[in-house]
Amino acid sequence: MINIRPFKQNDWEAVWQIIEPVFRAGETYAFSPDISEDEVHNAWIEIPAETFVAVDEKKAIAGTYYIKKNQPGSGSHICNCGYIVAEKARGKGIASAMCEHSQREAISRGFRAMQYNLVVSSNEGAVRLWKKLGFEVVGTIPEAFHHPRLGYVDAYVMYKRLGK
Repeated sequence: MINIRPFKQNDWEAVWQIIEPVFRAGETYAFSPDISEDEVHNAWIEIPAETFVAVDEKKAIAGTYYIKKNQPGSGSHICNCGYIVAEKARGKGIASAMCEHSQREAISRGFRAMQYNLVVSSNEGAVRLWKKLGFEVVGTIPEAFHHPRLGYVDAYVMYKRLGK
């Protein structure tokens, strides 16, 4: 059973341990693989409207996500989220649970839609999951992501209208 709750500052060490290997691998997020811990803290914790953690039955943090406005002003009715699941916790439905939770959070915060700006096309698991959860590819950006093993790959803009 997964419990999703707001991030607390004393969660940072566990969250950093989840985020760091993903960012260092450079395969799914556009952050530099040599990004500093302080820069990640700023991007994942300080800039977003809120950050959440997924806690497993052993009270270990198994995943994290943030929610924020996708754009300021006239574009602020659409939100953006980022999700990461701990490597040892993958394949257990945690990303699905966080995405569903984030959609409820978005609706409660008055967002009308959710948009992912740069879904790396080679991240097939994420693309498949987001589609399963009702997101559609509304645009393809050719060779938008420089993958460390695959070279330049396409990225998708994915979108879902929320609520009615």
